[in-house]
Amino acid sequence: MATMEICHLFISAGHNFVGHHGREPATHPMIEQSEMECVAGRGIRGDRYFNFKDDYKGQITFFSLEVFDELCSAMQVQPCSPSATRRNVITRDVALNDLIGQEFEVQGIRFLGIEECRPCYWMDGALAPGAQEFLKGRGGLRAKILTSGKLRSTARVLAATK
Repeated sequence: MATMEICHLFISAGHNFVGHHGREPATHPMIEQSEMECVAGRGIRGDRYFNFKDDYKGQITFFSLEVFDELCSAMQVQPCSPSATRRNVITRDVALNDLIGQEFEVQGIRFLGIEECRPCYWMDGALAPGAQEFLKGRGGLRAKILTSGKLRSTARVLAATK
């Protein structure tokens, strides 16, 4: 497999959509990180899915920056951050669906690709009307973390001001 570029890393302390059906979404921001700690079998330290469930299939999620750029162009959404997808790892140069059912390694950390991170109806509100349909079959990848370590982003992340 070719080297996967990590363009952005995001975590959120809370759920905006899970458990909010029929209600307004919550407002927990996705916080960009220059690095994140992946803990085998548990998730990303500081993220809403850390220790979520035993053997959880979405301990970490990946999303393609190329797909995000296509979406923004097709939906005429500008400016927009890939954090709106609520995925943890924004990648470049990898076909994420090819990793379903496969073990793979990124920056020395081993993962198991479990399934597509299917887009839900919330995408239409978070991104643009029609986003859910546009992203069918390319909504990203849910994976389990097999070995612990730190992922690092190529993005320059500015520290938040208080």
